[in-house]
This record gives sequence, structure tokens and C-alpha cells, in this order.
Amino acid sequence: MPRGRKYPQELIDRGVRLALESERPIAQIAADLGIHPETLRKRVRQAEADSGKRPELLASQEREEIRRLRKENYELRRANEILKSASLFFARELDPDRPK
Repeated sequence: MPRGRKYPQELIDRGVRLALESERPIAQIAADLGIHPETLRKRVRQAEADSGKRPELLASQEREEIRRLRKENYELRRANEILKSASLFFARELDPDRPK
């Protein structure tokens, strides 16, 4: 079960928009909105990555694709291990004299 959000998404979006549009420091904007500065800083960096201003960071779509591929990779490895175990089991059943 995913953890609940501490701050409403609208508040975070407003803070990100203020940080990107104004010259005020992120810490000051976060204090005004009652958000932890690190939370707002991470969201601002992610918004910059999504818009292409920070090419060294992964965009949200890329992060989601990597997460999906890792999950798929895990499932395929798990299925492969099950198939290996099953093939060994049936090989022993067919040829009991076979070395282990």
C-alpha cells in the first residue's frame, strides 16, 4: 500500500510554479507555503528535468519506464528460475541415474 501524501498536490504545484517564475529562493517559498524545503527543491528539479532545462536528470517518463522495465526484468528472472527448477525436476524423474 503506497504511503499517503503529506502535502496536497495543488500546494506542491503552486510552490514549483512560484519557484520557477520568481527569483525568490526555494527555501523562502517553502517556508511561506509551509512545505519542507527539500520536498520543494526535489519537485522543482524534477519539473526542470521534465521541461528539458536539466538534461542531466531523468524525466518523469524515463523514470517510469525504468521502473516498469526493472519490474518486468525481475518477473522474467523469477520465471526463468522456476523453469530451471522444473526442468531439473523432470530431468531427474525421466533419468534417475543422472548425476545431480
